[in-house]
Amino acid sequence: MRRNQKNVTEDDFIMLPTVDFCFKELMQNENIRKGIVAALLKLHPEDVEKTDLMPTILQKQYEDDKYGILDVRVKLKNGVQIDFEMQVVYYDYWANRSAYYLGKMYVDQIREGDSYDRLQKCIQVSILDHTYFQDDEKCYRRIALCDTETGKEYTDLLEMHILELSKLPPEQKNETDLLQWMRFLGGKCREDFKKMAENNSTFEEAYDVLDRLSADEKKRLEYEARQKAIRDHDIMMKTAKRLGLEAGIAEGREKGIAEGREQEKRNIIREMLQDHIPDYKIKQYTGATDKEISEEKSRLF
Repeated sequence: MRRNQKNVTEDDFIMLPTVDFCFKELMQNENIRKGIVAALLKLHPEDVEKTDLMPTILQKQYEDDKYGILDVRVKLKNGVQIDFEMQVVYYDYWANRSAYYLGKMYVDQIREGDSYDRLQKCIQVSILDHTYFQDDEKCYRRIALCDTETGKEYTDLLEMHILELSKLPPEQKNETDLLQWMRFLGGKCREDFKKMAENNSTFEEAYDVLDRLSADEKKRLEYEARQKAIRDHDIMMKTAKRLGLEAGIAEGREKGIAEGREQEKRNIIREMLQDHIPDYKIKQYTGATDKEISEEKSRLF
């Protein structure tokens, strides 16, 4: 009986799009890309003539510049570029990070001597499986440059879309295409995807892609490795916060304070390394030694 139960569990396994590895694999399919882009831009999928996947590493301009690493970067036939980022766990300074990627994507379009009229619209899309805006229930918002008094848009060349899957409302009739795609991306089990696939040919294709990916042993190992990395990062952040609290509670105990400060220092070094900040800047900011930086590198890489 236990063996049969195990087989049922394994047969039921399906990758979830909220894991960025799975999302990237889904977006390899042009029909899925077109469907999501059309929903985002309020177009009919047939009006999205062409989508191309672009390299997801933005080039450095200077030696000490940070690399920008994007999840999925799409270019439309009219030159519009869209960066999709899937983020499962809360990330400090997410607004700073997404604004940085959008700005870098925008300026990387031209080189010295090029005319500004070559600049095309750039859109950054954050798909969050956690709550970022705590003070309302809106699950979707579009952010653009506008006059703060009149609300009049200054330019449409820079645009951000925030999709908070954790805020999805109860299912309703006549939902927008974007809300339906958010439900699909936020699916938690095979039954969720199968239900949506029954009434929509694009969702049916997306479900088939998920099914094939989930049956591919190599892809599944990559998926599980990525899941583990996400869990480890989440645990590391929670542990760091807990240690910080404990250090505060133990104020006055010199050893406890020293350990708390040391742990905080290591956490900062690790975060800076993950953001590809040069060693010399880490030293300037934290006072870390070469040995301390090397030790954190060995833990990360």
